[in-house]
Amino acid sequence: MDLDPQWEFVTDGVMGGFSHGALSQETVMGRAATVLRGEVSLENDGGFIQMAFDLEPDGGVFDASAWQGLELDVLGDGQRYDLRLRTDQLSRPWQSFRTGFAARPDWTHHRLPFVELVAHKTKAVFDPSRLRRIGLLAIGAPGPVELAVARIGFFR
Repeated sequence: MDLDPQWEFVTDGVMGGFSHGALSQETVMGRAATVLRGEVSLENDGGFIQMAFDLEPDGGVFDASAWQGLELDVLGDGQRYDLRLRTDQLSRPWQSFRTGFAARPDWTHHRLPFVELVAHKTKAVFDPSRLRRIGLLAIGAPGPVELAVARIGFFR
């Protein structure tokens, strides 16, 4: 099932960091894509830029239990990026269920099964029936960032 995300741009500025960037809609190597572009800075305890979206317009819960995971078509700068999922089980902004992927300089299809998600700073077990938000992050490595996403969806 393909998703039609309303991507939002988020930086470490919410915590006092100095990373910056933006999202844009572009055609990249023949494909319409949302592009995350910017610079990650580790100054002032910063270190990330992110593109994210809520699955429901009101930020409510989406039941993804009929699917096995997420799939992405991405193109990037060769760096590793994080996929972070949030459910209504999590109460703190630093909590998530996560995995990673490499964004090669050609269009690449990634399948990221829910069973490979790692809980971060929570004892909760990922429950796909309680999914709220999906984010893609450049985090922890200073420097320029460029990630294009042409497609995101669930797979069975």
